[in-house]
Amino acid sequence: MDACASAHYWGREITALGHEVKLVPPVYVKPFVKRHKNDAADAEAITEAAQRPTMHLVEVKTEGQQARAMLFRTRDLLVRQRTQLINALRGHLAEFGVVAPQGPARIGQLAGALEDGDSGLPKAVVELGGLLLERIDELDERIDGLSIELRDSAREDEEAARLMTTPGIGPVTALAIQAFAPPMESFRRGRDFSAWLGLVPKQHTTGGKPRLGKISKMGQRDLRRLLVSGAMAVIQSAVRRGGTADPWLASMLERKPRKLVAVALANKTARIAWALSTKKEVYRVHTVAAAA
Repeated sequence: MDACASAHYWGREITALGHEVKLVPPVYVKPFVKRHKNDAADAEAITEAAQRPTMHLVEVKTEGQQARAMLFRTRDLLVRQRTQLINALRGHLAEFGVVAPQGPARIGQLAGALEDGDSGLPKAVVELGGLLLERIDELDERIDGLSIELRDSAREDEEAARLMTTPGIGPVTALAIQAFAPPMESFRRGRDFSAWLGLVPKQHTTGGKPRLGKISKMGQRDLRRLLVSGAMAVIQSAVRRGGTADPWLASMLERKPRKLVAVALANKTARIAWALSTKKEVYRVHTVAAAA
């Protein structure tokens, strides 16, 4: 079957009837479609793609995995809506000379300007700004509730708790890995999992001359974004403390830009997550012995 919308549901239903279900990513089916696209050509292409011995298939997700994915995506959607509302309020008030820094933490400055009777803002602006603030407060409450639910689920899940011992992986990232990633045992090594996420360099090698470019970005973008954000948080924490105990990270920060280091650290974190999941271990900090 094509790994498209509702494919996991039908995969579970067909499996329950005793069949073996293979889900093929649409991007791998496309090269096998001959000439015109129609149902018969698509079915033939899916059949040919699924019979390839080296074809990468999609694991059928359980109902629990899809429920966690819906929880994550719902929270992510509400966060984007809150960001849109905050940006809209900042943009509108900036037209009247009320300027505040970016971020949800600074929304209080805008609220204070709307509540200030001496601000000189038109009545319509104050009323509409209050409407936006009410919507932002409502979203804050919803997001906090979903965040608490995510944290509680992560603490109760043994696999998620194991992943959270890694620096840069929190409850949201740990549950997202479980919801969106296939079983870690399906990858032969950590680099394969990192490549599936799109965190490895794009290759264009010919004539035995390797040419590596930027990261491929060909994998699961939600997980890739979370891992890079978590890596950036680790780097910012190290910069605030004035250093890090990780010699690899310290060396990278001395030689490379922070954003590049964040991507490299996300790649490393993905490999660590694969190792922890396959070996059923927790993350252990490796310290360098002091020179005598």
